[in-house]
Amino acid sequence: MKKFISMIFVALMLPLAANAAKYEEGKHYTVVNDTVTATPEVREFFSFYCPHCLKFEPFMKDLAKSLPAGAKFEKNHVDFLRAASPQVQFQITQALVVAEQLPQKEQLIAAMFEAIQVQRLPLATIADLRKLFEKNGVDGDQFEKLMKSFGVNSKAKQMKKIQDEMSRKGALTGVPTIIVNGKYKVEARNLSRSDFLNDYKNVVLYLLTLK
Repeated sequence: MKKFISMIFVALMLPLAANAAKYEEGKHYTVVNDTVTATPEVREFFSFYCPHCLKFEPFMKDLAKSLPAGAKFEKNHVDFLRAASPQVQFQITQALVVAEQLPQKEQLIAAMFEAIQVQRLPLATIADLRKLFEKNGVDGDQFEKLMKSFGVNSKAKQMKKIQDEMSRKGALTGVPTIIVNGKYKVEARNLSRSDFLNDYKNVVLYLLTLK
C-alpha cells in the first residue's frame, strides 16, 4: 500500500517537475516583486480600449476556470491608454467593479468591450454607462448607487494603486499583461508559437506553485 501511494505521489509530481525544467526565469517569466500576495492570485491587467485584450477575452475566461482551488482571477483595468482621458478610464474601472457585483457580470463585460471597440461609443459619462447597463438588465438607479458606493470606489482605487506600483517597477508597459501572485510576470513573447495558449496557461499554473 505504501509503495502504491508513493507511486501516485511521484506521478502527480511529474508534470510539475516537467514545467520546472521547461520554464525559465528571465525567459518565460520575470520576477517583478520581492514578495508574493497573501493569497494566490492571477491578475490580468487589461483595458476595454485594447484590441488585443478583446481578442484574449475567451482565453482569459478559460484560464480563470482552470485555476486551482484557492487561487483567484482578478481583472485589473488600467487608465493609461491614449484612447480616452485617465478620468474617463477610471470611471470605466468603477463600472467594471460594479459589473463584477452583478449576476450579469460576463454579459456586462462583453457589452462594454462591444460598445467601445465595435460600436465606437464613448462611454465618457455616467449617463452613457447607465444607459449601457440598463440595456443589459440592470436597474439604472441601482447602477448609480453602486458607482457612488464606498466599496466600489475603494476597489477601483486599489486597482489604480496596483497598476501604478507595477508601472513604477517596470512590470507594466502594455496590456494584456498577467502577473501571478504579485511577483511573477508572464513573458508571453517567449512562449511557444505553435501551442501558445496552452503554453501560456501552463506557465501561469506553474508560477502559482512558486513562492
